[in-house]
Amino acid sequence: MEGLSQMPKEERIKMLQSLMPEVFDEGKIDWEKLQAALGKGINFSNERYVLNWAGKSDAFRVMQQPSSATLAPCREESVDFDNTRNIFIEGENMEVLKVLQKSYFGKVKMIYIDPPYNTGNDSFIYPIYPDKFSETKEEYLRRVGDKDEAGYMTREGMFRRNSKENGQYHSNWLNMMMPRLYLAKSLLREDGVIFISIDDNEVHNLRLLMNEIFGEENYLTCITRSTGTPTGGGFDIFVNEVDYVLVYCKQSSDLKIMGLEMTDEDSEIYNLEDERGKYLIRPLRRTGGEDRREDRPTMFYALESPDGELVYPYGPTGYESRWICGRSKYEQLVRDGLIYWKKKKGTDDWQVYQKFYLENRKKQPGNLWINVEGNKKATRDVREIFESKKVFDFPKPLELLEKLMTIGTEGRDDIILDFFAGSGTTAHAVMQKNKEDGGHRKFICVQLPELCDEKSEAYKAGYKTIAEIAKERIRRAGAKIREEVEKEKAAMNEKLQFERDQDCCLMPDLGFKVFKLTESNFKQWREIKGSDKDAWEQQLFDFIDPVTDNAMIDNMVYELLLKNGKDLNSAVVLKNGYYTVNGNELIFLLDSASQEIINDVLNEKPNKVIALDRLFEGNDQLKTNTALQMRDAGIEFKTI
Repeated sequence: MEGLSQMPKEERIKMLQSLMPEVFDEGKIDWEKLQAALGKGINFSNERYVLNWAGKSDAFRVMQQPSSATLAPCREESVDFDNTRNIFIEGENMEVLKVLQKSYFGKVKMIYIDPPYNTGNDSFIYPIYPDKFSETKEEYLRRVGDKDEAGYMTREGMFRRNSKENGQYHSNWLNMMMPRLYLAKSLLREDGVIFISIDDNEVHNLRLLMNEIFGEENYLTCITRSTGTPTGGGFDIFVNEVDYVLVYCKQSSDLKIMGLEMTDEDSEIYNLEDERGKYLIRPLRRTGGEDRREDRPTMFYALESPDGELVYPYGPTGYESRWICGRSKYEQLVRDGLIYWKKKKGTDDWQVYQKFYLENRKKQPGNLWINVEGNKKATRDVREIFESKKVFDFPKPLELLEKLMTIGTEGRDDIILDFFAGSGTTAHAVMQKNKEDGGHRKFICVQLPELCDEKSEAYKAGYKTIAEIAKERIRRAGAKIREEVEKEKAAMNEKLQFERDQDCCLMPDLGFKVFKLTESNFKQWREIKGSDKDAWEQQLFDFIDPVTDNAMIDNMVYELLLKNGKDLNSAVVLKNGYYTVNGNELIFLLDSASQEIINDVLNEKPNKVIALDRLFEGNDQLKTNTALQMRDAGIEFKTI
């Protein structure tokens, strides 16, 4: 078993152009970037068009360091653990992203994050860890003072305020964002999309960073959003009434952006009607930019009007223009009944149009959003959930997240990831959106257990960390949605059978599994400096049994599950002394081993079996027979 997380470089090598646009500079491979992305020979020294900053090379090294950490299930803090498909992970998000690589590579449809905006008052993680083999991450965090004795993250050490007076103010923020975005990109599906909320403190740097990581060709837009805060504090020259959402896709050739629902105002422009319904017409001749014959020569051709006249696309001043499509596309429009001819008013000249029907039509999203809920509404919503207590500053509006999900997901089994979960708005929005449209979206939310200020309302209300606030919000939001659905069901049952809408009142998934980032349940091989014989002997002695003293079987199950590429929603069933994963895909022997148990395992006909070596201690014959029986049955068998 590999004890370390899968890293992006392993997959990027296979499809360099599609998976690694970041190593291309103005259409050519940048060998220094390639070396950096592969964790080799990192040195950004040559002059060329590139975003560079202090600490970039070290940030690459940190990203490339594999993680031995794992995720431990926390059933007591979960809601409906055994049935829900939603996941909340408490832990440092870069380590979590590394842990998720093998199980969720290329599976996430949409990512939304609301990272620190770097206003000068934000605290975040940006220093570089020491050599990972010299001490455990837990030892390092305690040594530098980042965790107190209860295990909570503190505001000293590596989690610190990034003041504008800091000489590396922008560099620190970029060092924090860059490795996380690289790792997140690996989790996106080929048709996946990422939305990042940001304001004007770092929007310029973030755009350049995203161009480097995702490729400039995969930039979609920058949404300008009205925050609904038209009055300022009187300290700035201009009042800031907007922030932004940068939008990138994983692979533009695979992208599918969903349209928005038409409003009544939108529908008013469909002013014509026939037996198929309401429609509008638009000229088939290209208008605006690139409308000349030389721009698309194949789109200049003659069409036959209803009376047999040949019609060419000429511009208003008589220049040769072009149609909006080629001849084959036009012929398809004719077959579909979507071509409309009429004579120009007061003349005998024919003009040709394309018909657009209102039915089932979606509206193409724009990049100026002024009619969505603002930040004040978002704050009121969170207050309402927490009984008028202000437990979180600057939450994002639910309507914003729902609108992003409308255009970024198809609503089926799409996974939505948020690794700066904050108060849990994304999780809340997923449940609310599923309730509204009957979708089956699933969320994975990641939040650092950052301590709340002891003077804050949240702390006084009993919430020690931001992660605790998020989990409680998801619980309360789920309970509220459940109550709403039950009321709708009751109202529906009072209606006559033929009046009932069978598709409404479906109960969405309102639960969530809680996992916490922890050290591995298995001892990690340490690098020993020099030739210390006693140290080497002690390490070899320790590895007679590689399981740590505080390891629990449930935790080992999920660690082995993740490190074998199975996701956290895999079906885990405890049978007679062994665990099955997704039926017969994988079996774990972690508690005991006997010939009876081995026979039962063989009868399952699994693809792979993993067992603790210590289960066969004192019974070499059983171990040898088991290995032979597994081999003869074509089952992969490994011991730890």
